[in-house]
Amino acid sequence: MTAEPTSHYFPHRHLLGIEELSAPDIVHLLDLADSYVALNRRAEKKQDTLRGRTQINMFFEASTRTRTSFELAGKRLGADVINMSPTTSAIKKGETLIDTAATLNAMHPDVLVVRHPDSGAVKLLANAVNAAVINAGDGSHEHPTQALLDALTIRRRLGTLSGLTVAICGDIAHSRVARSNILLFNTLGVRVRLVAPPTLLPTAVERYGVEVHHNMREGLKDVDIVMMLRLQLERMQGSFVPSEREYFHYYGLDYDKLAVAKPDALIMHPGPMNRGVEIDSEVADDINRSVILDQVEMGVAVRQACLEVLAHNLDKSDHNQ
Repeated sequence: MTAEPTSHYFPHRHLLGIEELSAPDIVHLLDLADSYVALNRRAEKKQDTLRGRTQINMFFEASTRTRTSFELAGKRLGADVINMSPTTSAIKKGETLIDTAATLNAMHPDVLVVRHPDSGAVKLLANAVNAAVINAGDGSHEHPTQALLDALTIRRRLGTLSGLTVAICGDIAHSRVARSNILLFNTLGVRVRLVAPPTLLPTAVERYGVEVHHNMREGLKDVDIVMMLRLQLERMQGSFVPSEREYFHYYGLDYDKLAVAKPDALIMHPGPMNRGVEIDSEVADDINRSVILDQVEMGVAVRQACLEVLAHNLDKSDHNQ
């Protein structure tokens, strides 16, 4: 049994970023993912949509949520799922990414899910293999499935995306999540505000089609959604903030700063959270307004939808050979 299909044809061989997707592409993935949510809540979750297909998860960076949800998504769709750890692979011995791609290609996998610390590395690999490739995060570039699951979380809670205002707050300069979300929100008619100190904003931010604020109370005024980002210290060369304590004072989300948002504004965070740095624990655990655990649940459904549409395109290419 598969989720209910929609009439839109997904015209992409890979899913490398939100930038390449049209509004109908995004809505199609959200609709398909929406139908998987109910299936995932049943006792019997296994389907045969990807039966006979092989999915390899290649995570060159540590991950808990994304890797686990892709593994669950693949297994629930009936795929043979292999987790490849580069720390124990030939890459550790000096093999190049292209040589790794050629080696994997010779084994005829169907889907590669790849996370890599370098922007553009996933696209490079996609150009070197016959399998469908899903970008599970590349450097500071994109994280498309995170933006999709964020959009699905909002749509299920608020019924729509169009006309909403979202504030994305924190370390935007180093965040692939922020970039993918900005692209998706702009495509679907969501008004975007970025709230961060100048040191944590990307260069040429005025080209992003967003409002920019350096003060949390100004940036959060009357917003529908507050999306917090963690300080990505592993990507920072040099000092971007004076101290974590001072950062929380000015940019950490607490009830005092949240008071200027709409009374029912949703609180989001892609994880992992640094409690007491970018978000107060009481706010993060607010059962009425925090949708952080909803985001985790939506992640599995969204990744099932992405795997299904790419596998469907693989089926068509197989028939054409």
